[in-house]
Amino acid sequence: MDSRRKGARSHDPAPAARDGYVFIGVVAERFGVHPQTLRLYEREGLIRPARSSGNTRLYDLETVERLEIILTLTRELGVNLAGVEVILELKSRLARMEGEVGRLMESIRAVVAERASRGGESSRALVIRPRGAIVLRVR
Repeated sequence: MDSRRKGARSHDPAPAARDGYVFIGVVAERFGVHPQTLRLYEREGLIRPARSSGNTRLYDLETVERLEIILTLTRELGVNLAGVEVILELKSRLARMEGEVGRLMESIRAVVAERASRGGESSRALVIRPRGAIVLRVR
């Protein structure tokens, strides 16, 4: 009888780990949650595990790290799932903004380097002045 038939379990604790993925049961056991909880998180859009050709959920490192954040927020900080969703969205926005700031800084460095390579008058430092007050005074 074929040991790979549907429903048969391998003795390998993380059979898909060699491909960078782990199965739902492995993740559930590692974090001490029921697999149904992981399915709920997926239905709520908090995690998006990959799928195998047989439609099996496959968790990569990024998804597992996201799950760690979710469990920390819910277990240790008492945040409900709606709050978790807001926090994860803000985290995602912050990451995008950090990327934009990084790209902007690279552009500024390129302009400064170009001006410095020209020499003479144009080699003076690039000065950016704010249009308005930096600090607003509250009375």
